[in-house]
Amino acid sequence: MTKEKHTKQTKIITSGRNKDWNKGVVNTPVYRASTVLFDTLDEMYNAVKNGSENKLAYGRRGTPTQFALQEAIAELEGGHATALYPSGAAAISCALLSFLSAGDHLLMVDSVYEPTRHFCETILKDFGVETTYYDPMIGSAIGTLIQPNTKILFLESPGSLTMEVQDVPTLCKIAHQYNILTFLDNTWASPINCRPFELGIDVSIQAATKYIVGHSDVMMGTATTTETLWPQLKARSYALGQCVSPDDAYLAHRGLRTLAVRMNQHERSASEVATWLQKRPEVDHIRHPAFESCPGHEFFKRDFSASNGLFSFVLTGVSKTQLKHFVEGMTLFKMGFSWGGYESLIIPAFNLSKIRSATPWPKNSFVVRLHIGLEDPRDLIADLEAAFSRL
Repeated sequence: MTKEKHTKQTKIITSGRNKDWNKGVVNTPVYRASTVLFDTLDEMYNAVKNGSENKLAYGRRGTPTQFALQEAIAELEGGHATALYPSGAAAISCALLSFLSAGDHLLMVDSVYEPTRHFCETILKDFGVETTYYDPMIGSAIGTLIQPNTKILFLESPGSLTMEVQDVPTLCKIAHQYNILTFLDNTWASPINCRPFELGIDVSIQAATKYIVGHSDVMMGTATTTETLWPQLKARSYALGQCVSPDDAYLAHRGLRTLAVRMNQHERSASEVATWLQKRPEVDHIRHPAFESCPGHEFFKRDFSASNGLFSFVLTGVSKTQLKHFVEGMTLFKMGFSWGGYESLIIPAFNLSKIRSATPWPKNSFVVRLHIGLEDPRDLIADLEAAFSRL
C-alpha cells in the first residue's frame, strides 16, 4: 500500500518523519538555533532565496524540528504547506493580514471565537478593513452580503461556544464565484476529522494549543494553504516576525502522534455525557454537532468523519446566581480557558449577546460549554449531577 492510501491513523504516526531531518531517530530531535553558518556565499544566498523550502538559513525560518511538524500538519489536513505561529490567535490574525489590505471587506461568521472578533473590530478596523458579520446558518444567502471589495469569507465550523456547523461547500462555492478567498478555523475537527481543502477552503487554521498538543502545556497555531497561496502566506508571516520555538514544535509533534487514540476516547466519553445531559429536565437542548439538536447537524454528518470532546448545552429559566452555583464547586470539571487537553473543563457563557451581532442570543438562555477529558465519564456524570443539585 502506498503512503497516499494509508489511513489517517497511520498517517498520524508516519507524517513528518523525514530521514533528512531525523537521521533515523523515531522522534525528530530538537534543533535549537538562531545563527546558521555557511562555507560559501552561494550556499548562504541559496538558503534564503525566494521559494526555498525547508532549508536551514536562520532560526526564525525554522529548523528540522519545525519542518517536520509543518510537513505532518499539511499532509494530515490535505494542504500544500503549513506555517507555524506562537498561538491560535496569532495564526488567525497573521493569516488575515497576509491577504487583506486597506479598503478590503471581510465577511466574518457571527459565532466566531471572541479574540477573532476583537481583532476585526480593533486592528483590522484601524487598518481600514471593513468587517460584516453573518449568520452561521446563512448558507446560499451569503451572496446577498458580498460587496465589490469583499476579499475573504471566514468560517468557523462548529462555532465557538454555540457550536453551529456551517454548510462549508455551499459557502465556498459561492465565494469562489466572486474570487473571494475562504478561510476556516478548523480547530474543532483537529487535522484528522475534516478535510477542509476537499470542501473548498483556501486557508485552514488550527489552534494547535488544543488537540494537536493535547496536554495543555504549549501555545501554538497553524495555517495550512494551497500551492498557489503558500508563497504569500509564507512571505508575509515571516515579515510579521512569526515563529515558534523548536521545543514547542517538538512537543506539538509528539502530541500529534497520539491524536487518533485521544480523539476516539474524547468522542466516546463526550457522547456518553451528552446523552445523559439531554435527558435532564433542566437542559433545554444539547449543542453537540453529532446530535440532531445541534444546528447544522446534517452538515456534520456529511463533512466530518468523527467528533471530539467539546460541546455545549443550553439552560433556560435560570438566573446568573443559579448558574454561578452550578459551575462552582465542581470536583473534576475545572473552570479555565482553552480546551483539548486530557482534563475536563467547564465554561459558562453569561453575555453571548455582547459577542453576537448578526444573530442575537436570547437573554434568558445560558450556554454552558464542556470539554470532556480522559477521565471516566461515569465520574464526570456524577460531578454534573452534583452541580444540578446545587442549581
